[in-house]
Amino acid sequence: MTPRERQELWEIESLAPWAAKTADARRENPEPPDPVRTAFQRDRDRIIHSKAFRRLKHKTQVFIDPEEDHFRTRLTHTLEVAQIARTIARALRLNEDLTEAIALAHDLGHSPFGHAGEEALDQAYRSFVPEAGFRHDVQSLRVVEVLEVHGDGPGLNLTWQVRDGIAHHSKGMSDLGDPGAPRASTLEGRIVRIADRVAYVNHDMDDAVRAGLIRADEVPEDAARLLGRTHSERIASMVVDIVGWSDGKAEIGMSPEVAGATDALKRFLYERVYLHERDDNADLAKAQRLVRDLFAFYMENPTALPAFRPEIMSGTRSRAQAVCDYIAGMTDRYAVSRYEMYFLPRGLRLPDE
Repeated sequence: MTPRERQELWEIESLAPWAAKTADARRENPEPPDPVRTAFQRDRDRIIHSKAFRRLKHKTQVFIDPEEDHFRTRLTHTLEVAQIARTIARALRLNEDLTEAIALAHDLGHSPFGHAGEEALDQAYRSFVPEAGFRHDVQSLRVVEVLEVHGDGPGLNLTWQVRDGIAHHSKGMSDLGDPGAPRASTLEGRIVRIADRVAYVNHDMDDAVRAGLIRADEVPEDAARLLGRTHSERIASMVVDIVGWSDGKAEIGMSPEVAGATDALKRFLYERVYLHERDDNADLAKAQRLVRDLFAFYMENPTALPAFRPEIMSGTRSRAQAVCDYIAGMTDRYAVSRYEMYFLPRGLRLPDE
């Protein structure tokens, strides 16, 4: 029996009845099994080794290109989500490898400059193709299915369970108990969705205090009394509550009290941090203009795209899709460098670091 076969047998014998089992994993293009790694472990490794994953380290979470080294980036956010999600999955006897793979891939499609960049890219795309648009969860799925390459074909050929989790992770401004919110087919995918909320409401609060946008004692009092007054206390309270509420159930959730407090923190952040950053931050306004200007430039000059193909000249839709893919994949600093190249006279460009 190979190490992979032993692991698959252990999953069947040891994981919860409703946990996803690697033996049920399926790929659109079947592959010979690996002697050591399970299918979900191979998915995780393909994600970590992808170019899109490496670029996350230079993409904004909330604060653009911070000089302060301790602010989160899109990569550190991803790692925090993966850590929280794995803790929950282990406690509930669910599949850690599947949970980790989904968590590591859930934000691969995020644009540069955080949600402000996502909003600008959506606007720019719709200005050329009104019925289209940009959403980072859809783009994350496109990254692993089309844009990254593994073997001879496009995409990473991930299992359907991982792709389903990526497609259903996003919550937007909706509360945790919203019945209309997307639901992954696996409990592991649902863990990532809730772990994403746990991670960002806590680390964005921590970063906002560090940035001076809010004070630590401004956290809503009801939430502070229930969840704790420090970063680690709040995360621990949320994780313990998720595990306690979900244990023994074929569902993932929080108690109504803790879910309400978590949603209150999310609303507080939108009012005091996210909307402030979007509306009152001159750098974010500049970043959004940069994204729109780059989109218009590449639409007029498609041969400037590094992966230019003659067929994208044939129609606005195909060209706009190619431009959207390219800009969405940019890091903050690469987008700035392209803007300098195309729009600033040579003598006014910033010196290379």
